[in-house]
Amino acid sequence: MIRYLARRLLQALPLLLLVSAAVFFLINIVPGGPTAAYENNPRLTSEDIARIEAELGLNQPIHVRYLRWLGAVAHGDWGYSLVTKRPVLVEIGERFPNTLYLIGIQYLVTLAIAIPAGTLSAVRQYSVFDHATTTVAFMGQSIPIFWFGLILIIVFHVTLRNPLSGLPLLPAGGMYTIGEPFSAGDRIQHLILPVAMLTLANCAAIVRYVRASMIEVLHADYIRTARSKGASGRRVVWGHALKNAALPVVTIIALDLPVLFGGALFTETIFSWPGMGRLFYDSALRFDYALLMSIVMITAILIVLSNLAADVGYAYLDPRIRYG
Repeated sequence: MIRYLARRLLQALPLLLLVSAAVFFLINIVPGGPTAAYENNPRLTSEDIARIEAELGLNQPIHVRYLRWLGAVAHGDWGYSLVTKRPVLVEIGERFPNTLYLIGIQYLVTLAIAIPAGTLSAVRQYSVFDHATTTVAFMGQSIPIFWFGLILIIVFHVTLRNPLSGLPLLPAGGMYTIGEPFSAGDRIQHLILPVAMLTLANCAAIVRYVRASMIEVLHADYIRTARSKGASGRRVVWGHALKNAALPVVTIIALDLPVLFGGALFTETIFSWPGMGRLFYDSALRFDYALLMSIVMITAILIVLSNLAADVGYAYLDPRIRYG
């Protein structure tokens, strides 16, 4: 297993280099740039803009800038934000805990709903519960997530009111109420709408995967053998079938883990959540090349590592899988 993991990590290096080169060139050929905001400023002349570009190193050829960036990253220097002039790792370090807080809670809620719902839907195939669960899952996958978020704001912030205070029933954005002392209830209120928005889409996909995998496993020979030996239905389903049916779920979770870093772009933007998704969005609007490259590359590294973690999970869940 160790040799396999080492070989996979070595194979990932050329891939990461290719990703970094492609992203760097794509970002830099987009019309505009960090100095685009100064072009309409009557106080700045073309000489001033040229001087700013020279200070930022933007007047050099793209391949020279890429090699300089790559050399700096190899020495642990991820650069400075072109907007705030702060190290990009400091910027990321301030936003990442907020995203981890939101996505972590959302994932716990999603798994707590999706795995039991998908399992029961498979066990009670073609029942009313199965049809209802499948219908809701299809709706969850079909509804645009940004549209659902806006509907949540209209219903729970604009329309519905707290009968005691007369204020909106739930806040429309932010992590907490500005100016108010810390309150667990206030934090939970700010979590409800963004968590609901993310849970709908993610829960729908996992429910469908769990249901399909469980239906296949429940008809396997070893499940019939377990039942013939007198094992209870609960033990067969939750003790034997679910473990083997969890392989597709492991894949989904492994591919979603980088989301913990990348953040939920639509959710954090709609609900003004100060996380990684909002940071990426703001960086893209400001052409903050160093910050954009850092977010994309760290996300790419996490994708490679999460795929390796999925392979390890496969070997644990299915004893037939061996890596050499």
